[in-house]
Amino acid sequence: MSEISNLFPVWYHLTEEQKQLLNDKVYIKDVKKGTVLHRGDEDCDGLYIVRTGQLRAYIISDQGKELTLYRLFEMDICLFSASCILSNIQFEIIVEAEKDTSILIIPVRVYQKLMETNNAVANYTNHLMASRFTDVMWLIDQVLFKSMATRLASFLLYESNIEESDELNITHEKIANHIGTAREVVTRMLKYFQQEDLIKMSRGSIIITDRKKLENV
Repeated sequence: MSEISNLFPVWYHLTEEQKQLLNDKVYIKDVKKGTVLHRGDEDCDGLYIVRTGQLRAYIISDQGKELTLYRLFEMDICLFSASCILSNIQFEIIVEAEKDTSILIIPVRVYQKLMETNNAVANYTNHLMASRFTDVMWLIDQVLFKSMATRLASFLLYESNIEESDELNITHEKIANHIGTAREVVTRMLKYFQQEDLIKMSRGSIIITDRKKLENV
């Protein structure tokens, strides 16, 4: 599969035999929005590389609250979908499609063999892991030390950048799942933002009306 050469960053550090192995074993999976691709220790089918679409990685508390860890976009790689190959590390992370998505999957045994026989792949894996832990540490800082107003404003601006629009078609429940709080808290804070003329709300939609003020929050 020639596409893997464009999407796998260390392709040109592989031997011809390793390239052939990837071409023979990698496969495409297309999923609809809302599909759960990976559910913690229950799944370990391989390394995901996003071709098109958007994935969300999140955790669920014992009380059933969701908290988004990070998003994955075109050409992003999801290492934790193959977490079973990472010695002594277990991740109860769920990965779902936020939009209709197409991914390349490198099977676990194939990727494990590449890691064991190619230093570039092993180093790249460590780089990916460090990058994701940085994302998680940033999130911990947000949850522990930032106010709910700051976190919500940050999320709305981030979502607006992703969608390239000031109008967000997203529910209060979905926002709560992303930032790890109750829907009622989100609704209350959004009403405050609306009173301050930062946003305008309608059913299933939020429009950012003053980006500058929202950034100041």
